[in-house]
Amino acid sequence: MTDGAGNSAPEVVSRLAVQRGGETPFLLPHHVEAARRLAKIFERARIMQRVTMSYDPARLGGRSGGGGAQADLSVSAADARRQLADLGRQMPAECWSVLFDVCGLDLGLQEIEIEHDWPRRSSKLVLRIALSQLAAHYGLDAEGHGRLQGPQRGWLPERLAMFKDDAGS
Repeated sequence: MTDGAGNSAPEVVSRLAVQRGGETPFLLPHHVEAARRLAKIFERARIMQRVTMSYDPARLGGRSGGGGAQADLSVSAADARRQLADLGRQMPAECWSVLFDVCGLDLGLQEIEIEHDWPRRSSKLVLRIALSQLAAHYGLDAEGHGRLQGPQRGWLPERLAMFKDDAGS
């Protein structure tokens, strides 16, 4: 699932969030949003190894003016890695392991079950529990809360006339 800015949730999460046959999807929108945010942090942390060459000047770090961007990139990656370490300490080990595998390494649920020697379909349930905890950490909930109505606010007290009235001139 992709939002308007082009950011997407991991493939496993997107598949589990699809509604089939009128039933409620296994993962709800707040789970998908939490996974999308975590995947974005993993991307910033640059943990995944690259398989192909990148010709991005910020990655090359050559003498042609890429030094400033390279330094910013390192700070951003270090900050993202700190955020991931903090999340890893706050969550139960099994939940964090599944989130790391799905959102960070883009592994499938069967691979996770084999790696952990878990029964079939158990990683799906652990993923939902982990995403619920992550969503709670981000302050996301299945239902929106807030005022139903409020006064309309705008930066102009009233709409200004677009054209001068030529009738009086």
